[in-house]
Amino acid sequence: MTDPEKATPQLGPAPAPSALPSKKTDAGPLVTEATVSSTTSGSDEEDLAAVRARILEERELQKSDPPVLPIMTLFRRKGPRPDLDAIATQPSVYDDAEVAKYFQPMPKYENLHRFDPSARWTWGEELPLINKLDWKVTLWAFIAFFALDLDRGNISQANTDNFLEDLGLTTNDFNLGNTVFRLSFLCAELPSQLISKKLGPDRWIPTIMVLWSIVALSQFWLQGRATFLACRALLGMLQGGFIPDVILYLSYFFKGTELPFRLALFWCSLRLTDTLAPIFAFGLLRLRGVLGYEGWRWLFLIEGIFTLFVGVWSWFTMVASPTQTKSWWNKQGWFTEREEVIMVNRILRDDPSKGDMHNRQAVDFKLPWASLKDFDLWPLYLIGMMFLIPAGPPDAYLTLTLRNIGFNTFDANLLSIPTNVIGAFTMLTLTYFSEVWNTRVWLAIFGQIWLLPNVIALLALPDKVAAWAKFAVLTVLLSYPSAHAMHVGWCSRNSNTVRTRTVSAALYNMFVQVGGIIHSNIYRADDRPHYRRGNRVLLGMNVANIVIYLLTKAYYIWRNKQKEKKWTALSKDEQLRYMETTKDSGSKRLDFRFAH
Repeated sequence: MTDPEKATPQLGPAPAPSALPSKKTDAGPLVTEATVSSTTSGSDEEDLAAVRARILEERELQKSDPPVLPIMTLFRRKGPRPDLDAIATQPSVYDDAEVAKYFQPMPKYENLHRFDPSARWTWGEELPLINKLDWKVTLWAFIAFFALDLDRGNISQANTDNFLEDLGLTTNDFNLGNTVFRLSFLCAELPSQLISKKLGPDRWIPTIMVLWSIVALSQFWLQGRATFLACRALLGMLQGGFIPDVILYLSYFFKGTELPFRLALFWCSLRLTDTLAPIFAFGLLRLRGVLGYEGWRWLFLIEGIFTLFVGVWSWFTMVASPTQTKSWWNKQGWFTEREEVIMVNRILRDDPSKGDMHNRQAVDFKLPWASLKDFDLWPLYLIGMMFLIPAGPPDAYLTLTLRNIGFNTFDANLLSIPTNVIGAFTMLTLTYFSEVWNTRVWLAIFGQIWLLPNVIALLALPDKVAAWAKFAVLTVLLSYPSAHAMHVGWCSRNSNTVRTRTVSAALYNMFVQVGGIIHSNIYRADDRPHYRRGNRVLLGMNVANIVIYLLTKAYYIWRNKQKEKKWTALSKDEQLRYMETTKDSGSKRLDFRFAH
């Protein structure tokens, strides 16, 4: 086998593009003569050698799927070995010299020294590199999100240990605490995202993780309603920017088609947390009486200390970019020069807009307003606000509901585990097929249809229903395939620029928090224990979500047809002139199409 470090791999008889005659152009690095000739007006001006070179290169750059998804290698059946020597480099704007000059990375782009449009590599090189990224980046994100959800969600386990009664709080106080947390979380999202873009996620994320862990462990000393609300507000402020910051960080390493499944793994850590947290609580809550303190106090303290260690560890684990992995404690870095070339060029070939900013560049404060005015992303923001509402209150009140229908503290915690295990599997499956089938709306509607009969069952169940029957309904309902990770990838893809993507991720998550504030106040104290009125609201929201998804798909189909009509009406020269002179950016560009 040819050494990829020394020679470019070939497909059959086709010569490697790097071996073709080349010349310097304004497009940046070397561009092949074949790609230049492909833009000339009329084949009569092309000599035979140029035509042959162009055809060979076009054959070599036909878009191909990986022979096996890296993350699925553990499940691949034995059989013929896939052709890992096949070319993996995907076609892009950089293969056309006349077009490429409009997509050059900015001079301060941190990975510019590894940018090379002529670079080619095989699947045998790319797939192991993606695996390495998953171990170093995706795994960190998984553990960090586990820490986030452990500190923001352990109040659910505390509730089973008479937390409200010990502090003299009511159900409405609990709702107010959730509202304060979500409102603080919402308000912190965009400022945190802007700070992260200026300082870099690798600096900002560990900082806020350490700070919120200190607040979380300080809940050991809660004294009443005021301190409870103050801690919920501080936790929300410090945790608010974490999710969009991590999404931005992951986008530095993964292509748009790879990001949704990584985000699904990211959100699976939430399910894992909700699975393991009751087991932790099963032991920690038994510390009630130790040194005269309640069990829930020890729960907050010990889990807060754990997440503090995760925050400190993140300082040494996160890196600034694919080409900035060396440090005083890791002088060798993560990647070889060849791996850095592959990473940078595979990312830019997939999305050239990622070279528009460097990773320590602040976003203009005018951009949030400009992003809010981008009406094409508003359907996704509306979906973010609405889609979780039908399952939100049953999820938030699960342990309390289980206590109210007769289960004890420890059984209520353990019985919350099945929904999280099944829910993690269904979410991963939904997100995986959204990319395999390149569809989003129909799969998201499937999730809402899953919820519908279960919400109806909650509404119709008699008051005297057996505890296990209600538990079964709640388990099936909360095991629904969440479209959250798919939505985030969808929003990122439809943003089309780093600047817009940075803000839209925060705005989307802010709308999710608005939805959280809404569903935190649907189950009220005067409606307990069966929450008939609240469940009628959930049913209405469930049906409304299906309609919203259908309208969103119709809207994006219509917008794509509008863009296509205007774009095809332009001649080749007019299209090139548009790309050179247009002030349109992001999703406003005529050559961009919305995913749906």
